[in-house]
Amino acid sequence: MKPKEVTLSDIAQKLGVSIITVSKALRGHPDISSHTAEVIKKAAGELGYSPNFMARNLASRKSNTIGVVLPEIAHHFFSSIIDHIYIYATLNNYQIFLTVSQENSELQKKQIQTLLSMRVDGIIISISRDTSNFEIFETAKNRQIPLVFVDRIPDLINCNTVTVDDRGGAYKAIDHAIKLGYKKIAHFAGYTNINIGRERMLGFKQAMNDYGLEVNQDWILEGDFGEKSGYDSFMKLYREKNLPDLILAVTYPVAIGIYMAAKEVGMNIPNDIDLICFGNSQEQNLLSPPLSCVNQPTEQLAAKSMEILIENITKKDKFIHKQIVVDTDLILRGTCIKCNRL
Repeated sequence: MKPKEVTLSDIAQKLGVSIITVSKALRGHPDISSHTAEVIKKAAGELGYSPNFMARNLASRKSNTIGVVLPEIAHHFFSSIIDHIYIYATLNNYQIFLTVSQENSELQKKQIQTLLSMRVDGIIISISRDTSNFEIFETAKNRQIPLVFVDRIPDLINCNTVTVDDRGGAYKAIDHAIKLGYKKIAHFAGYTNINIGRERMLGFKQAMNDYGLEVNQDWILEGDFGEKSGYDSFMKLYREKNLPDLILAVTYPVAIGIYMAAKEVGMNIPNDIDLICFGNSQEQNLLSPPLSCVNQPTEQLAAKSMEILIENITKKDKFIHKQIVVDTDLILRGTCIKCNRL
């Protein structure tokens, strides 16, 4: 038989108080003394009571819950963002419902629909790489559920966005490499239909053009943001005997793919070919050599996303949409620190 769900009535009957008293005590209402609240909460725990958040949401129209939709959490960037979101949510008395789209826009749509049905107060989203239909975002907007897009953002007007300076960060990396003496530089790029791929590509090209260096189209390889893309792109140029002196990888996972390919063919980083990537991770210190990178401050991205979302939730009609751009910094480790071959 299905076990009986413990109700407020069960707690009230056990203690000989009213259901209203129990409800107020569990919600921390100031009408209830701290002693009475402590007794009621203890009894609720002993009976195995779990609050019905769905029913509470319908009654109060506020759930103190936030949905988060991320494309993946396997690597440092998104896992670090969600860690910091949890911290800031807890500080502001919000619970988090995390979903992972696995880079699938249809799954992403279903997850957002589920979060809307759960009556979350707002949603933080980083869109999947294949997102092209924005109807579900309009649905959330029509239901007055605030959205904040972080890192990967759709081409929409009147929406909240928190991004890093992708173009400027890529420019910093190439500017640094060129000043070391590198001229034959490739870019293993991401999909340019997504803002991060597009902006990092533009930063790469702008730096090359500003120094009067040719942008070799054979050395711009567009792919996804994962390890396989880095591996495949490297092997393509290796088989063609057309490797550059240095590669800018669009993400840390793409850089990992390059390390794997270089090791497989017996090439040494940075002596045979050098590398710098967009995106930081403490794991990069464990690589041989440690990987230099453009750092994206994940704590700032999470904090700004939460700050904007909570402001949007609380101010509603008076809120003005915000587009925040966070600066990047260049972290130099064992790659792209000196020009060994030129």
